[in-house]
Amino acid sequence: MTEPEPFRLQIHVTDDDIDALGHASNVAFVRWIQDVAVEHSTAVGLGLDGYRRLGSVFVVARHEINYLRPAFRGDVIEARTWLSSVMAAKCVRATEIVRLHDGALLARGATTWGFVELATGRPRRITEEVRAAFVRAGVADVAERPGRVE
Repeated sequence: MTEPEPFRLQIHVTDDDIDALGHASNVAFVRWIQDVAVEHSTAVGLGLDGYRRLGSVFVVARHEINYLRPAFRGDVIEARTWLSSVMAAKCVRATEIVRLHDGALLARGATTWGFVELATGRPRRITEEVRAAFVRAGVADVAERPGRVE
């Protein structure tokens, strides 16, 4: 699979992002990873209202983050995300956080998002409508892989 062009979100590191050690906290990085994922989904036409209409939504099942360098108050960073794999009822979204003024890679993450029914919270196969929205946006390889619902 070729890596698709990432969706990009510019973020300004604020006082609220800074921890007692004077750099952006790990909680800020997790929030940025979630924020860029939500913005990407919204950009392909799947904001919260769209998911409510479908009766299903993606929820985080797992975050894995490698913190490589700190971010500091006043930094302008860019969160870049793309779908790295899509299965029957979940997908893995890759994310990189880069400081813009020097191009330093600050963090790299992989988040597993499970697709669940809103009414029950149970896993559901990712619908063709959802797959098609990401295909239209240029996401590579969103075809369902054979196997059980994960």
